[in-house]
Amino acid sequence: MLHSRLATLDAEPLGRGEPWLVPALIAAALLSGAAIAFVTGSPLVAGLLALGTLIGVAIALFAAGRTGAAVPAPVAATDFALVGSALSLSPDPAVITDGEGKPVTVNLSYRQRFSDAPSPADVGAGAEALQALAQARTVAWRDGRSSVAAVETASGPVTVEVERVGVRGDLLLWRFPRARRDPVHILKARMDGAEGEILAKTGVLAAVTDPRGELIAVNRLLRERAGLAEDVAGIPIGDLLSGGENERVQLLAEGETARPLRLLHIPVDPERMGRAGLTLMFDTAEAASLSNSANLQALLDILPVGLALVDRDGRFITTNKAFRTAGGIGEDGTPAYPGDLVVKEDKGAVADAVRRNTRGPAMSTDLAVRLVHQPAEPVALTIAGLRGLGDAAVLLLLKDNSEEAKLKRQIAQATKMQAVGQLAGGVAHDFNNILTAIIGHCDLMLMRHTPGDSDYDDIQQIKSNSNRAAGLTRQLLAFSRQQTLRPQVLQLPDVVSEVSHLLKRLLGETVTLQVKHGRDLGSVRADPGQLEQVIVNLAVNARDAMAASGGGQLTIQTYSVRADQVAELGSEILPVADYAALSISDTGCGIPASVLGKIFEPFFTTKEVGKGTGLGLSTVYGIVKQSGGYIFADSKVGEGTSFVIYLPVYREEPGKEPARKAAKPVQEELWGSGNVLLVEDEAMVRTVAERALTRQGYTVVTASNGEEALEIVSRGDAIDLMISDVVMPLMDGPTMVREARKLRPEIPVLFMSGYAEEQLRKSIDIDNVAFLPKPFSVQELAEAARKALAQK
Repeated sequence: MLHSRLATLDAEPLGRGEPWLVPALIAAALLSGAAIAFVTGSPLVAGLLALGTLIGVAIALFAAGRTGAAVPAPVAATDFALVGSALSLSPDPAVITDGEGKPVTVNLSYRQRFSDAPSPADVGAGAEALQALAQARTVAWRDGRSSVAAVETASGPVTVEVERVGVRGDLLLWRFPRARRDPVHILKARMDGAEGEILAKTGVLAAVTDPRGELIAVNRLLRERAGLAEDVAGIPIGDLLSGGENERVQLLAEGETARPLRLLHIPVDPERMGRAGLTLMFDTAEAASLSNSANLQALLDILPVGLALVDRDGRFITTNKAFRTAGGIGEDGTPAYPGDLVVKEDKGAVADAVRRNTRGPAMSTDLAVRLVHQPAEPVALTIAGLRGLGDAAVLLLLKDNSEEAKLKRQIAQATKMQAVGQLAGGVAHDFNNILTAIIGHCDLMLMRHTPGDSDYDDIQQIKSNSNRAAGLTRQLLAFSRQQTLRPQVLQLPDVVSEVSHLLKRLLGETVTLQVKHGRDLGSVRADPGQLEQVIVNLAVNARDAMAASGGGQLTIQTYSVRADQVAELGSEILPVADYAALSISDTGCGIPASVLGKIFEPFFTTKEVGKGTGLGLSTVYGIVKQSGGYIFADSKVGEGTSFVIYLPVYREEPGKEPARKAAKPVQEELWGSGNVLLVEDEAMVRTVAERALTRQGYTVVTASNGEEALEIVSRGDAIDLMISDVVMPLMDGPTMVREARKLRPEIPVLFMSGYAEEQLRKSIDIDNVAFLPKPFSVQELAEAARKALAQK
């Protein structure tokens, strides 16, 4: 069983020495905590993060001698992987775009049907279709939603639905609903088959009609008694009948000897198809008893829509299979009254509508009601009066839209996860700036102290705690898929072997570890350290799940999955390709089906209070997705849980040299010389980087923004290396570098950023640049500067 599971920085220095700095920091921390509590629903986590922010900033200010460090503003990181996962569950083509119609994420159905359309506004064939799509986008952006029917495309006419979505309402969801199987055509197929013959044998004349009342199909009995040919399409049913008062008719073909018939017409979808549906005619002598016969039940079960008959007292007489499914009626039997199916607030409206339709002229009423078994999603209930069908006085039609409602909930969940991902990525990025300053100042102080000094151990403790905090930010970035990975071409069995010794110590003596490796595994491209973290997190969770039963067995298996095997799985999420799979299974207590779909959500945990942060599996999910893979969970309560990770097999590009495993770094001389232009808007980061580079022998010139840096470059001063933050107010780093290279094309550039290197390289089209992820130590900054100068 397969289950699936989602940048800009606007920071501005506050300046130096403002008296309101500390109150502003406290207010910012409290506001951040409130935002986190609102999104995640976890006041404890929000409080801890807010407290951590205050402590970190306080230490940074103390270490820097109160240099007026900048306080970064909240970050809005963008990652739509989770939204894409939810869209992939829809069989209809769907795409999310920005307000201008530029695609952000699309599902597989869209790529397959509109492979030649770069954006949903381009799927139309012809100027008229393109104009209709452009108008739909404009109306949806203004009014919240719009739709266009019968838009001509290269693959035929389609219906387009556009809805404004997103946390800030800055996105558009485009859906192209595929034509559903027409219920009238379903009735035609059944009328031509065994069901039509059953009706004929029970003495019921039956016909399927279109919205204009013309015949589509008839059963054998009606064809024989009305003298119809084999092809009846297009014949108005009124041409076969005479009379019509009190639903009593006669067949014209039977002449003066025609027996009176009781007529009953059942529309299949009154809202969309009008009077199209099933027309039944009974001999009047049989009609009174039909409602109590098994024949009527067989008739109703044929229909693809939910139908029920109610007597004059408002009690159910019978229901068909589709009605019981849509109404959530179990095997214990149908409730007595229609009001028993709906929530308390809708009982009165349903009872009144049924009572009105049992008396007076035949009429119909449409209601939006909420069912007891599904109170969150309103459904359409049609109540129509009946006459002349024995005890049956009211007909109920109920549509089952559970699949549509399920997809809406999944989209809403994915949108929520996107918002949490944005917040987590922003918090982590801001923490990285703070931790960079703390770690850097600790390194600078350690250069002035030696082991044995009274302050040496305290400084080491601060640095150690800062590194632990950096680990937490890496977890947050992994969840939001914004961490910096160091991918290598590797074999999964090698990664498992490297971590096996650690696992044996972590699992303890009560858990048996079994490792199996398959043959012919293809190479994958991933970060080995992050893959080891994935294996450790899943193994520790398995150990905890088996602890209650006194132990068990953990099985780690690697094997190859070919493209044809993926096709046989029939998954709408996993693309057909060759994969190397990693399976981690335990014999623990298992995960209940009610919570299995939530296990990858952040801050969700099934462990006791204080024993789980809820970030473990969300981190695992983020690492796998950022590595281009897929992860699925399957569990049975009392039997155990299995996680399967699919990583695509890495293929070398033609003409490209094979990737080699990175060699272990060799300790190099960190001292250097040259003029360095340091561009950083965060004062605390700029200060520590300037001091670190100066101690390593460089001459450093600083700039607090891109405009100031360009002024320095334009003066013609000697610059051997430019070190710049990526995202800064007014002018970002890449824009500044492009302008600077117009004057100095040969200048090497080292970018610093708390965002993922892979994400930045995709958005920065600049050659010959190096990256240094935050937080970094003094030594790491010196090494990066040395390497950047060496490549000059």
